Formats: sequence, structure tokens, C-alpha cells
Amino acid sequence: MRITSEFLRSKGACENQVKLFESLSGDSLELTEALCVEHANKFDWEWAARNLLSDAAWAEYERVCAPARAEYVRVRDAARAEYERVRDPAWAEYERVCAPAWAEYERVCAPARAEYARVCAPAWAEYERVCAPAWAEYERVCAPARAEYERVRDPAWAEYERVCAATFFKLWNKGE
Repeated sequence: MRITSEFLRSKGACENQVKLFESLSGDSLELTEALCVEHANKFDWEWAARNLLSDAAWAEYERVCAPARAEYVRVRDAARAEYERVRDPAWAEYERVCAPAWAEYERVCAPARAEYARVCAPAWAEYERVCAPAWAEYERVCAPARAEYERVRDPAWAEYERVCAATFFKLWNKGE
């Protein structure tokens, strides 16, 4: 089944999605399942299903995609929990290290608001000097956990997008 950029616009597609569509095809494209799956992570398949399919096909899309979405959420939440397990103590340490510098910054700046630039700039520089190593440590500690979170989450999201793209195509191709 063919789809056109004019049709997408008539259904209220956002311009960046229409331009992406046109970058693949010009104004018109014959949809295939392989093409939909290939571009699963680029197009908003949920919008397409909600706006281009019949109510019955939209319900079927939701039914088919729900398990993939649930699996993505399960994987993402577990990965996020692990990331937060690592991040939270690192953040607490960052705040612990920075708190005295922040208090000093506030102490110096509070009575001198009128002379903010003259008085606060050195205190702010000191705050940043004190906090920079703590922030670097926070980033160092969290980076592997964030990378692991993304490593675990990304395939689940890609599979969810693949299922949604393939489901959209199958329902679109049935003409529903």
C-alpha cells in the first residue's frame, strides 16, 4: 500500500516526521514490513497507528504491542534501578562535599547582593573549584552504571519499536 507525504500532512503528522518520510521516498512510498522495521526507531509508530489505522486496527496494534512495551518497561526499570543504586550514593557524596562550599557561598553572598559580581564571583569560583573534583567523581562513578543502563535498555526499546513498526505495517497493509 502506498502512503504519501500529502496524506500524512492531511492527518496532522508533525513536519519533522513528514520531512523524514520525504527523505526516504520523495512524496510517495510503498510501505513494506522490512522498510517499517528498518526505520522502527525513526518514526512515531504509535502516532501512525492512532491516526492512520481504523479504531479496530488501533486496538489490535495496542494489543500486539502491549507485551513488547511491558517487556521494555520491565527491562528499563530494572536497569534504571541499578543505575540509581550506583548514582544515589555518588550524588549524596557530591552534595556532602559541596554543602560547605555552598553554605560559604551563601554566607558571603547574602549580605552583598548589591555588589554581587564583585563579592560573589570569587566565592562562586571557589565553590566550583571545590565541587569540580566531586562532580568528576560523581560522573566517574555513574558513567559505567549509566552505560550499563543504556546497554540493557536500548535493545528492549529497539525490540519494542520493531514490534510496533511491523504491527503497524501488517495492519496498514490489511487496509484497516
